[in-house]
This record gives sequence, C-alpha cells and structure tokens, in this order.
Amino acid sequence: MEFLGLPQRQSWATGRTQFPMSEITTIPELSAQPSRAFMPYPVSTLSPSIVPNDLTSFKTRGISQIERDMQQKLAEIREDYLRAIDHFNWNKLVYEAEIRFEPVVGEIYHLYDMGDGRRALSMISPNQWPHRHLATVRLNYDRQWLVVETGQGIEPAELFGVM
Repeated sequence: MEFLGLPQRQSWATGRTQFPMSEITTIPELSAQPSRAFMPYPVSTLSPSIVPNDLTSFKTRGISQIERDMQQKLAEIREDYLRAIDHFNWNKLVYEAEIRFEPVVGEIYHLYDMGDGRRALSMISPNQWPHRHLATVRLNYDRQWLVVETGQGIEPAELFGVM
C-alpha cells in the first residue's frame, strides 16, 4: 500500500501505519529570502526611488538648542560661583575682624572699618557709632555669617578686589 507515493507498512505491535524513515523526504520550508516588498532598498528598476531625508535642519536645531541650554547652565554656574566666592569673602572679613565678645547664633552684628586698616565686629548699630559701617551680619547655626545689609556706598569689589 502507498500513501503520497511512499511505501507504508503496518506495525504489528501498535497497529499503526508506519513509513520507513529512509523513504520520508523533508517537507519544503518557507523561502529563506524575505519578500521583496519589505526590502529597505529598491530591488528593481520599477521600484520607487528612495530619497534620503535632508537632516541638516534637524541637526542645526538640535545643536542650537544644546548651545542655548549650555550657555544658560554656564551662566547659572557662574552666578552660583560668584555668590559662593562673595559669601566666603564676607565670612573671611568678619572672622579676621576684631571680635571682643563671643557672638550668639541668630543675633545681628555690625562690621566696621576702624580707619587704620583694622576692622571690628560690634553690637552697636551704625547710627550710634561714628566709624564707617561695612555690613550688618547675622551668625547662622553652622557658624557662617550671612550679610543682612551692606553699608551705604560699600561695594564688594572695593573690599575684596575685582571679580
């Protein structure tokens, strides 16, 4: 007996029809090549032409946006740096001044130029003392001085040099 052109025989143990392994051919599989319709490039002269996109405007916009963002970040970093330097300079100025008492955290004090190159920290307000008032400062909990108000006509560049 034959099935699809292959000889068959009946198994005496199971009663099923068996095909000899030497006679079975492999079933043809689907083609290994993809369809031409899905190729990323034209496969015939009749195919529509593929024109690459012009990406110069995309690249130009991206570069200009990055430049703007970086300029802004650099300006912010520069401002933070100048504030930190100014904060450091004021703290140095106060700590190098004559202090004849122990300042209390949270209290306000006044920094004066005594006229002979000396500076002094005092509890006396500017309208009660004739010396040149440089700044009004407050001592923070972390022992850093915060400038509450600078004296009239006082420029940080004058005290610390040009930044």
